[in-house]
Amino acid sequence: MSDAGMPDGDVYDWYQRGLQLLANRDPAAAATLLARAAQAEPGSRSLLEALARAQYDAGRYQEAISTFRELITRNPSDDYAQFGLGLAASRAGDLQLAAEHLALAVAMRPDLGHYSRALRGVRNRRSGETA
Repeated sequence: MSDAGMPDGDVYDWYQRGLQLLANRDPAAAATLLARAAQAEPGSRSLLEALARAQYDAGRYQEAISTFRELITRNPSDDYAQFGLGLAASRAGDLQLAAEHLALAVAMRPDLGHYSRALRGVRNRRSGETA
């Protein structure tokens, strides 16, 4: 860290270190570093996606929902963002929101089995709540 409390290096360095922290299973530290990078480079889709993944992996599901929503606002046809928002909403307990976004992800990419499995899991949990 520099004297001003900013990480050393430039935004790309922060992004690369954030990805390495994610790979090393330190999502909380990754989320902190990637949030700084995203503030410095707010137009970067790849930074936002990495930040959302880190927030999710750190168990910060509401933050992940917000970040995935930002990605969807920028590109509604981003199947990965739809999927990520669905997973985060599921973990946060909002099964209706989860089902909505997972269904969109499945509609966009029916070839991805993990999207379909996640949607089935959420739908099963929802039906279990009403039984």
